[in-house]
Amino acid sequence: MLESTNNPNKKTWLNVTENSDFPIQNIPFGVFLTREDIITIGTRIGDTAIDLGALHQLGYFEGIPLTEDIFLQDTLNDFISDGKKTWRAVRNRISEIFDIENSTLQSNEEHKKVVLFSMDEIEMKLPVQIGDYTDFYSSKEHATNVGTMFRDPENALLPNWLHIPVGYHGRSSTIIPSGTPVRRPLGQQFPKGAEKPIFGPSRLVDFELEMAFITTDANTLGEHVPIEEAEDYIFGMVLFNDWSARDIQKWEYVPLGPFLAKNFASSISPWIVTMDALEPFRVDSPKQEPKPFPYLQQMGKHSFDIHLEVAIQPENNEATTVSKSNFKYMYWTMAQQLAHHTINGCIVNSGDMMGSGTISGPTSDSYGSMLELSWQGTKPVPLNNGETRKFIQDNDTVILTGYCQKNGVHIGFGEVSTKLLPALLQEK
Repeated sequence: MLESTNNPNKKTWLNVTENSDFPIQNIPFGVFLTREDIITIGTRIGDTAIDLGALHQLGYFEGIPLTEDIFLQDTLNDFISDGKKTWRAVRNRISEIFDIENSTLQSNEEHKKVVLFSMDEIEMKLPVQIGDYTDFYSSKEHATNVGTMFRDPENALLPNWLHIPVGYHGRSSTIIPSGTPVRRPLGQQFPKGAEKPIFGPSRLVDFELEMAFITTDANTLGEHVPIEEAEDYIFGMVLFNDWSARDIQKWEYVPLGPFLAKNFASSISPWIVTMDALEPFRVDSPKQEPKPFPYLQQMGKHSFDIHLEVAIQPENNEATTVSKSNFKYMYWTMAQQLAHHTINGCIVNSGDMMGSGTISGPTSDSYGSMLELSWQGTKPVPLNNGETRKFIQDNDTVILTGYCQKNGVHIGFGEVSTKLLPALLQEK
């Protein structure tokens, strides 16, 4: 059935514009507030949001073992806990319902009134309750660039980098959906040439072009997820802007790593694109030398050809695309990240999120952060309005987009768009 759902020739009776991120071959999952102020779990085809709670109540998922309230919740966590078999059955049924040849809902005007919404009638919410969040550091190009800037260019990668997917535990409380503005953070910095640290708003706020995957319940305490099973525990992916304050980070990261420079905000796109939808876009990942330990070794294609772009939009001006990259550049795969994360018996739960780390490509226009694009501020990035940027300025909006394209099918993630507001200064 998966082949039929992903069939590039499949059409829907809903209106879908050319190169829409959300054709019937996508069928992502999200959470939104309806025009009646009801929070529901839904999907999207074209510019139509679909209330899965209403579909379920009307009997359209008959034969699939689902609890009555599975889609009447404010997060996807319970649905994700049901596992891959259920996700696939629901996605396939949605594909059947909205197939151009299926008239069951298509001809039922009363049902359509309660099931279908235009995108301007809804408000997207955070799709999952994120209990835990881990950020990896898995782009060889990015790690090499940063190592070249701050350490010996001849030894840009630290000795462990080619042996393990390096990561750190982040802060889930400040993960926010697209459209939620971010405040410039306050913190300590130690400017170059200074004799002592200073305190104030970060001067070097940066975006990080990332993607993230959402897990289901994967293991119990002490157990690990085998590499060959890891992808079965990944529900889907989102775009991810892991905001950074480079000056705060430089002062605080030794000896325990990222802290206040990273946990003030991380923005995600609201629609989770399933691994099933991404299946046609598998590609080889970069060759790994030296050969990883056996628990990290995998055969076949485990990366995905996802085109990524970053744009900066100053207030009241047009946006400028500043980076074009691709998820396929990632050295460590999602399966390797999950297998490594659990090799010590660490529990992974439904709704946990794993960030890829900054995604940089091999060329200067494919770098995934302003730190790299402006090379520590030494090469200002030009914008369409004649201005330049070394880092993100107040009232700039950073927009991340991503899509896959093959055999005439365009599968996208929408966008994650976030405006940087001025710092909220302390009262005297």
